Amino acid sequence: MIYLESDSTNPYWNLALEEYVFEHLDRNREYFMLWQNQNAVIVGKYQNTAEEIDQTYIDEHGIRVARRLSGGGAVYHDMGNLNYTLIVDKERNPDFDFSLFVLPVIDALRDLGVDASFTGRNDLTIGGRKFSGNSQYAKSGRIMHHGCIMLDSNLENVGDALRVKAAKFESKSIKSVRSRVTTINENAPEKIPMDLFKETLKYHVLKGRNDGTYTLTDADRRAVDELARNKYSTWEWNYGRSPACRIRRTRKYPCGLISVQMNVEHGSIRTIHLSGDFFGNGDIGELERMLTGLPLDEHLPDKLAALPIDEYIHGLSPGDLAALLR
Repeated sequence: MIYLESDSTNPYWNLALEEYVFEHLDRNREYFMLWQNQNAVIVGKYQNTAEEIDQTYIDEHGIRVARRLSGGGAVYHDMGNLNYTLIVDKERNPDFDFSLFVLPVIDALRDLGVDASFTGRNDLTIGGRKFSGNSQYAKSGRIMHHGCIMLDSNLENVGDALRVKAAKFESKSIKSVRSRVTTINENAPEKIPMDLFKETLKYHVLKGRNDGTYTLTDADRRAVDELARNKYSTWEWNYGRSPACRIRRTRKYPCGLISVQMNVEHGSIRTIHLSGDFFGNGDIGELERMLTGLPLDEHLPDKLAALPIDEYIHGLSPGDLAALLR
């Protein structure tokens, strides 16, 4: 098994690196990767991004949002979180048996004085509380298994970033199951440094089958850069691929109570209805028609600033309307 450690903390680049290794490096070899991300929420391939995050909190705290190749639920990454990836032939794990891949994590923690368990279909727990979630992606006879391990993550950020603001969603997307969470260091006999945890995990994964370290070439890096730029950092991949859903949300503003009902598909407004006890001179249907077709992306506030919103909802700013819609 070949070891590869990313020197980037950009979630878009690291997810692109995973795909690049999976798709383009020697398929006759197996790979083990370690990587870390600066603050980010990583949503599963089949999830509706809006249903998984508090977009206002995400925007205020500069948290990146990225979609991975595999299914499963949304997770929060920061520099207290270690991510690992194993790429192997599918014949080693034909039935998506996650235990094959998580046992080295349990063994590493045992060496460090922490008793962990594999529970459910894809979680690692300590004392019944989750500290690691795992997911898999399979294609052409190969499996990519990856997991996030909360060694010393900021649990307040985990909760706030993944706590969706008051809204009702109706969709067929795969929802995250919220669990009681913890970190390894909350349960360790003494604080475990990240470097020590990395080396201990690396030892248990590679023991008896260490085939050396792979160093990315300049050509590799250019290819990963391109994939990160053209896919993983795009709104179309991270939000636009979201399944169709209906959203109902109500919020009180100084100008009055405003309710919105929207049908959203591929991250854009397909139909919208605004109601409430606000005042306005124009026909609200005209504003609804102006909003139809707009993508709910980071450019929405700028697009709303160009519309005569105050004519239809007196006293409502473009920023407030953008926050309500997103």
